Amino acid sequence: MRAVTSAQNDALRSGHQPEPGSPAAAVRGWLAALLAAFALYAAAVALLSSSVVQRPWAVIAAPSYAAAALAAVAWKRRGTDLALLISVCGGLLAPLGWLAGHGMTEREVNVIAFGAWRLLHHGTPYRSVATLAATNDPDRFDPYLPAMHVLAAARGIWGNHLLTDPRFYFTAAFAVVFWLALRVTRTPSAGRWTALVIATPVVAFPLAVGGDDVPVLALMCLGLALLARPGRAPSPVLAGLVLGIAAAMKATAWPALVIVAVLLAARDGRRATGQFAAAALATAAVLIGPVAAVSAASLNENTILFPLGLTHIKSGATSPLPGFLLASAGHTGHLIATGLLALGGLAVALSLVIRPPRTIAAATWRLIIGLVVMFTLAPSTRFGYYIYPLGLWVWLRVSQRDQGAPVPGRSRARRAADWLLLTGNTHGDRRIPLCG
Repeated sequence: MRAVTSAQNDALRSGHQPEPGSPAAAVRGWLAALLAAFALYAAAVALLSSSVVQRPWAVIAAPSYAAAALAAVAWKRRGTDLALLISVCGGLLAPLGWLAGHGMTEREVNVIAFGAWRLLHHGTPYRSVATLAATNDPDRFDPYLPAMHVLAAARGIWGNHLLTDPRFYFTAAFAVVFWLALRVTRTPSAGRWTALVIATPVVAFPLAVGGDDVPVLALMCLGLALLARPGRAPSPVLAGLVLGIAAAMKATAWPALVIVAVLLAARDGRRATGQFAAAALATAAVLIGPVAAVSAASLNENTILFPLGLTHIKSGATSPLPGFLLASAGHTGHLIATGLLALGGLAVALSLVIRPPRTIAAATWRLIIGLVVMFTLAPSTRFGYYIYPLGLWVWLRVSQRDQGAPVPGRSRARRAADWLLLTGNTHGDRRIPLCG
């Protein structure tokens, strides 16, 4: 309590505390500005997007974010919580319910749902190589690994209904797993931080219209968190289990396996590294192995060759990033893009050998860099994939811990002051570090 009081006094002396009599004024201003920015983004999507799926989200979300900003300013004591409630409901739950009720979704949700049906009825989510060779429809390819289809199992079992929409299960998985990632690192008010992250357009927008990447991101955060565990020993087995599940959902999680293994080798030794590797590989093998046994060729065709652009039909991931632009120039351009992607991966790998990460923060940053390189140079890519590096950065800043230590550059007094600004709490009963 003395440390908290001292931090509060430091905050008062440094000018971070609002005027006496209005302790939440600066908080309301900060949160209102953030929510107003969300409203402007949603309004821009509503005006500029031609997507019949994205525009309904924006039309509902924009006024909701604006109302949340007003609530943050207007209600002195509970404005923060009310603003979070309005922004989660209006930015995610309401548009998701409307879109699901009208059967409107991005294409990947239907691909995953059909894969779940095939997995339940045929033992594999993938069409055969012969069937794929005869089609010109990219949606007949399924680039998702078997564990992803578990989240769409409700649709495969009970059919096409409102509550069987996979996006509800993507949302629930992210909320629970990201909350656990904050709880494991002992982040105070993990529920409130989870609500704020879910409310941001970075998460709410993709969840409402598609959202398959979001639960994979949450699992990556939890896997890293289990290796931090401030005040307790890290858990390489649990981390391996969690990251093994992520790796069995989508290949975007594979770089995390390599970087975490290097971290453990440098920080905790061979035993911890072996435990992690065994748990991760065993988990992935259990989840992928049965499908590989049924249809190894179609698994390879759908989840490896198709995303790399090596099939006769190209992926629908076509954002104008360098890798895609090069690959669009023809066979030579595709070779150049693939070569640059390999060189980028090699550069990250060499950095792991030359200077292996020894902290969670360093490992997370190395993962962020590797993912940015991969998404920028991949022949089939889209802007939405950047949710991974951005989400990892948000988790690192919110958790503010690395093996029990705060992220460098944040003094205890400043973190306490930031929480005072976020909640208007001048009594030291609860506090949480503010990301930034």
